[in-house]
Amino acid sequence: MAGIDEAGRGPLAGARGGGGGDPPSGTTHRRPSRLEAPVRAATRSPAVDIRIHAVAWSVAWADVGEIDRLNILRATMLAMRRAFDGLSIRPGEAWIDGDRCPALGCIMRAIVKGDRDVAVISAASILAKTARDAILVELDGRYPRLRVCPQQGDMARPSICRRWRSTDPAPRTG
Repeated sequence: MAGIDEAGRGPLAGARGGGGGDPPSGTTHRRPSRLEAPVRAATRSPAVDIRIHAVAWSVAWADVGEIDRLNILRATMLAMRRAFDGLSIRPGEAWIDGDRCPALGCIMRAIVKGDRDVAVISAASILAKTARDAILVELDGRYPRLRVCPQQGDMARPSICRRWRSTDPAPRTG
């Protein structure tokens, strides 16, 4: 069974990410909160553990052009499908975080808050979000005036939106 989740649904910059994972049975993962992320940076991350021990894992993207052309929801489904297709072993079932499923060609189950409640989806969430955070760290280094860091890469806080609009725009990444 694979877990599937996304990252970057409300991005100010960059691509949409999708993560898929098929961790060994009995594995439990809890997605770290944003407050825990800086503390975890000093130790081996759950993402590293998942990559080492998973039966298969994959992270894939829908780029900015695809987001513009398709819309954010369809780009999300595309990124999640690409992550599933990128798994080295084809699972017969996938559990997806959210209220809908991308077309995967297997048994699927959409689970709202699955990234919080279901270990296999939490593993996929960790992979997708840490990959997305790595892109934001790189963007922050390239465009420091934007101050885009992992905790600030989405539109969750109005102050970030104001800062984004008031700063010279950076080229889109993909």
